[in-house]
Amino acid sequence: MKNAHLLYDYLVSTGISETSSAYINMFALLIAVLIIAFLIDFIIKTIIVQLFSRFALKSKTNFDDLLVKNKVPRNIAHIVPLIFALECVPFVFIDYPYIENLVQKGLEVFTIVLILWIVRSLLSALKDYLKTVPRLKDKPVDSYIQVFMIFSWTFGILSAFAIITGIEFIKFITTIGAASAVIILIFKDTILGFVASIQVSINDMVRIGDWITFEKYGADGDVTEINLSTVKVQNFDKTITTIPTYALISDSFKNWRGMEDSDGRRIKRSLNINLESIHYLSKEEVDNLKKIQSITTYLETRQANIDDYNKKNNINKELLLNGRNLTNIGVFRKYIETYIENHSGTNKEMMIMVRQLEPGSQGIPLEIYTFSNDKRWKNYEYIMSDIFDHIIAAVPYFNLEIFELPSNSSFSVQKNNLPS
Repeated sequence: MKNAHLLYDYLVSTGISETSSAYINMFALLIAVLIIAFLIDFIIKTIIVQLFSRFALKSKTNFDDLLVKNKVPRNIAHIVPLIFALECVPFVFIDYPYIENLVQKGLEVFTIVLILWIVRSLLSALKDYLKTVPRLKDKPVDSYIQVFMIFSWTFGILSAFAIITGIEFIKFITTIGAASAVIILIFKDTILGFVASIQVSINDMVRIGDWITFEKYGADGDVTEINLSTVKVQNFDKTITTIPTYALISDSFKNWRGMEDSDGRRIKRSLNINLESIHYLSKEEVDNLKKIQSITTYLETRQANIDDYNKKNNINKELLLNGRNLTNIGVFRKYIETYIENHSGTNKEMMIMVRQLEPGSQGIPLEIYTFSNDKRWKNYEYIMSDIFDHIIAAVPYFNLEIFELPSNSSFSVQKNNLPS
């Protein structure tokens, strides 16, 4: 302790007042301790990180690589300078017990925070490692880690409050337990929001700027704000919808971030084909459809294979039903697929499919499933409309009809055509 007053004694001997000498002595010691602490932190951090990195390169397991990735060595390196700072506090503030007490408590709270950082880093590394273990891939590893983190943060926050208030930890917990019923009743929404905020953050469920759709609350737009109790969404009509934060974990909503991060936006729409317009194609109809350039080669190859099969099996082709035949809806389906594959607005690296759905009272749905290469809403709608403009106009060329429910005018025409 005597060494802490060396500068103070020297300044007093030169004629400077005791008060000024004490302040100068304190600030000089504080600056010296901070510089030494930062140097120790830098040196220890460099050594530990390099040792971990070298060990990770040589080891066969990837757990140590995950420790480095999640900054475990870097966080551990902060322990030594923190201990040094705690030991130096009594020397630096030897003449100011009140400040010493505040700084001491502040460093003790920071110690708790540092421990929580280390625990979080270790748990994150453990979570990443467990996800690589084949027999644990279908297990809710994230949930287990979240439980540990919630308990860790709860214990850490309570410990910090106990340090700040100066109450023994056991007494503090007892007091909190007695008042917990009242606290839960008064701050129910805040507590729910707090827990939800932690889960939303840990699971990365929603970020500011995400496009989400939450039908229950009428939200369809971009997230502009996330706080403890509410999430604000600016809808596409520029209105603002406020959603309780806890609703994000208690109800189901759609986050479009996956689509925005992908290489395309899905187009999934159907045409209802009138069942009465579907039939086998005669040779004349096939020859006529060969004029459509995009399917000429397909029809020639396909028809040749069908004719060869029917000939080898002595199929009687007086009826088209016998043997193998082309249908107008099958050729139309192939045409749509070829058209989409050659369309400039579709992503050729993602799925392209044209399929029939189950027939119903409104005909047979012919579904187009593909992805646009432009995800912007306006351009996406343009690409989808352009595709269906062409497909709808192409339907009559295959002697097909799009199903439409009859209107009043249809009944009037039929009535007028009835014999008198």
